Amino acid sequence: MAYADELDPSASVLSFYATDLRRRRELAGISQRDLAKRAHMAPSLLNKIEATKRLPTKDLSELCDEIFGTGDHFQRLWPLVIKYAYPSWFRPFVDLEEAAAIIRSFQVQVVPGLLQTEDYARAVFSARRLEADRVEEQVTARMERQHILTRKTPPELWVVLDEHVLRRRTGSPETMRAQLEHLISAAEIPSNVFQVVPYDVGAHAGNEGPFAALTLNEGRDVVYADGFLQGQIFADPADVKAAVRAYDLLTAVALSPSRSIDLIADVMKGLSP
Repeated sequence: MAYADELDPSASVLSFYATDLRRRRELAGISQRDLAKRAHMAPSLLNKIEATKRLPTKDLSELCDEIFGTGDHFQRLWPLVIKYAYPSWFRPFVDLEEAAAIIRSFQVQVVPGLLQTEDYARAVFSARRLEADRVEEQVTARMERQHILTRKTPPELWVVLDEHVLRRRTGSPETMRAQLEHLISAAEIPSNVFQVVPYDVGAHAGNEGPFAALTLNEGRDVVYADGFLQGQIFADPADVKAAVRAYDLLTAVALSPSRSIDLIADVMKGLSP
């Protein structure tokens, strides 16, 4: 018996998507190979999607709605399904991030996920030696996560970067230059504030590693701290207070927002062809 035959559609949104896709395909009398051809993907990939071994793409969702006459059924399911690209321990943070009124983020190694370009994100995930389709799933999920910054009422985004983030080239020079350009553009949005902690500051309050403090309109504020194997979410008021204090200390030693953008622009010039 194929794994897809044993799926319980009520087990998760991903399982429902996969079983409904297979059911509607079979009702339409379309073979897996034919649908894969129309979706410009390998039949083996579609087989894995119907077995929840891989995540569906946005293009596939649009195509299925068109072929099966299901309106926007699969397209509406897709944003929920794509969360399965995240590790299970990270999904609660994504939900909290979407509900946040204020996001304070500190990074010492890479640009925060909410501000990464697609090529930069691809370079980050590729460095982990993931399978190519897994890399694309991760990139797609990261891009989808950024929708909170373009909604009608986006959260206030406060970002402090160690200068190391700007200096460590991730991907090609073109990829890094485009990423820095994106940061400069994003800094022009009124709800965003960016600062950089320069090298000459030396030791600072963020030496323990990257973190994000979320202020929520409802419920307790939380802190997310990155780790080697997985991150952790803390909701204890004492932990949140400590994180906000660390963030305040970082902003105190960081360059002003305007001088930070000047530094980003200077680094970007060094990547010019």
